[in-house]
Amino acid sequence: QVQLVESGGGLVQAGGSLRLSCAASGTIFSMNAMGWYRQAPGKQRELVATITTGGSRNYAESVKGRFTISRGNAKNTVYLQMDSLKPEDTAVYYCNADLTVYSREIYWGRGTQVTVSS
Repeated sequence: QVQLVESGGGLVQAGGSLRLSCAASGTIFSMNAMGWYRQAPGKQRELVATITTGGSRNYAESVKGRFTISRGNAKNTVYLQMDSLKPEDTAVYYCNADLTVYSREIYWGRGTQVTVSS
C-alpha cells in the first residue's frame, strides 16, 4: 500500500521561510510526477507546484519566484522550499503523487498546516 507522509509545516511570520518534505513509501512500479497542493479555509484545493520524473516544473502564478519544488536523491521524495511567505499562503499543504503500482493512480498525503502571521 502506498503512503505519502508530509512534514515541515508550522507557524512563521510574513517574510519567513519553511521547507516541506514528502516521502512516498510502499510498492511503487514507477513515479511519474509529484507535487504540492494547498487548501485554505473555505476555498477549493489548488495546485502549488509539480515536478515530473524528468525534472519539468510547474508553479502556480501566485508562488512563482518565491517557492521552489525539488526532488530528493531518493526518487520518491519531494520538497517545497517556501520563501518570502505571505499571510495568504496560509493553508493545509498536501503532497500529491502520480505513480504506477499495477495501474496509474493518484495518491494524496494527509496534509501539513502552514500558517503565516502578519
